[in-house]
Amino acid sequence: MIIDNADFELDLLFYHRKLKRLIAIDLKIGKFKAQYKGQMELYLRWLEQNEMESDENLPIGLILCAEGNSEQIELLQLKAESRVLKPDMKMKPSG
Repeated sequence: MIIDNADFELDLLFYHRKLKRLIAIDLKIGKFKAQYKGQMELYLRWLEQNEMESDENLPIGLILCAEGNSEQIELLQLKAESRVLKPDMKMKPSG
C-alpha cells in the first residue's frame, strides 16, 4: 500500500468469511515495540478506506512477535476492545 508516497507492506492479509472482515497480520522478529500498534492502526484505516466492502465488518489486526513486552502491551491496552490484537503466546524457534 502507498500512503503519502511511501510504500508500506503488510505481511499477510486474509478474509474471514463468517466474520465478514479482513484480518491483517504483521509478523515481527524480536520483542514487541510500541510503534507496531501505530503501524497496524495505519494499515487498518487504509484497508477500511480502500479495500473494505459496504457489507463487511471493520478489519482487525494481529501482531505476532517472537517475544512479548508485557509492560508496553499493558500500557497500550491491547485488549479485546481494540481492533489491534497481540496474542499472549510465545513462538518457539524451529530446529
